[in-house]
Amino acid sequence: MGIIEKMRLDEKKIFVTGGARGIGKSVAIAFAEAGADVAIVDLDFEAAQKTAAELKEHHEVETIAIEADVTKPEDVDNMIEKILNVFGRIDVAFCNAGICMNVPAEEMTFNQWKKVIDINLTGVFLTAQAAGKIMLKQGGGSIINTASMSGHIVNVPQPQCSYNASKAGVIQLTKSLAVEWATRNVRVNCISPGYMGTELTLNSPSLLPLIEQWNQMAPLKRMGRPEELQSICVYLAGDTSSFTTGADFVVDGAFTCI
Repeated sequence: MGIIEKMRLDEKKIFVTGGARGIGKSVAIAFAEAGADVAIVDLDFEAAQKTAAELKEHHEVETIAIEADVTKPEDVDNMIEKILNVFGRIDVAFCNAGICMNVPAEEMTFNQWKKVIDINLTGVFLTAQAAGKIMLKQGGGSIINTASMSGHIVNVPQPQCSYNASKAGVIQLTKSLAVEWATRNVRVNCISPGYMGTELTLNSPSLLPLIEQWNQMAPLKRMGRPEELQSICVYLAGDTSSFTTGADFVVDGAFTCI
């Protein structure tokens, strides 16, 4: 069997949080193209249903849509139960749900701080923990967390200390889980994207001045595209990455090099 065949994800059962749009949807498409059955998890149930239907129609894989708030343990437990009822197991978890708030630190309210940390860090922990429990019982699995280049640098000019701190936490959480579960065949890695030109980002008028500054600063003079994250996630989800755990893959067009 050649390397391309080995990278297929046929019969893998995967869930994607924040999967209805943006990076989550793009990676979910790649998983489906590689043959995996995919659960689309999102707070926006209608959008999750639409994305799941698209995957099923175009790639002939089994899909389900699940509404869940990843900051609530009871929602996460319910999510896991629904996935197991349909798929029977969980081979890969893409813990991707996240938000960002641009608020000066001295003006940030406690609730604003808490919301970002709850979704970006606690939400990743809760979903990774829940998936990990199942994978440990099964004898293996792969968890992929979405961190950010913002876990490595302080973005400018926008003030986003809560986001930066949460994503740095995701990177260290990833490494910690990877070491804890290494001998039990549960791999944990994360991706750290740079600025991504998602539909939401590109259609936000308030971000246009920032995008111009980011592109001026970027070595490649452009934002990344969500599909440019697909191949690394398919690699991490599959068996060819069996020796890869505790790694943080920075996909940022060399932005953190400057």
